[in-house]
Amino acid sequence: MPLVTPLSPDYDQETKELAEFFNETLGFCPNSVLTMQRRPAISKAFINLNKAVMANEGRVTSALKRMIAWVSSNAAGCRYCQAHAIRAAERYGAHQEQLDHIWDYRTHPAFNEAERAALDFSLAASQVPNAVDASIEQRLRQHWDEGEIVEMLGVISLFGYLNRWNDSIGTSIEEGAVESGTQYLGKHGWNKGKHI
Repeated sequence: MPLVTPLSPDYDQETKELAEFFNETLGFCPNSVLTMQRRPAISKAFINLNKAVMANEGRVTSALKRMIAWVSSNAAGCRYCQAHAIRAAERYGAHQEQLDHIWDYRTHPAFNEAERAALDFSLAASQVPNAVDASIEQRLRQHWDEGEIVEMLGVISLFGYLNRWNDSIGTSIEEGAVESGTQYLGKHGWNKGKHI
């Protein structure tokens, strides 16, 4: 049972309208947002930040942003966010081979060097203590400009918040996220964990 119970999607009308964004992203409003709306200022600020961070500004595609989110959530161990991120990557057009081999991004030919640099950055930046070093920086700068690096770090930071939120609360996971988690991550041991 979660630490805090999600409220009805109709609880706060402004949150409900902003949360329509997630119908495109995930196909449902996440229970994390329904929990945040116990303080509507938090749910509204979070949704607006999410929309800004996940906006497609160019070369850091929507699919890549969701794969960055998956690597970050995997590093943090948040099963709820792992499933959400892989589902969103699928919905935003990540190649099937990338979805099937996300665990092997460092070596699988479905990923190019620019993507590997971005995903390694996500892994290093999501660790405690932080593992971003000169080697990560050099590889990033070979493929991405500073604006693109800011976009990536925005995703990593957003999911740092979500990983702590959802694992601390034990947010109940939605069926659609379970389907995607099982399909793409189950062969590597993914399960709902505490997110019943």
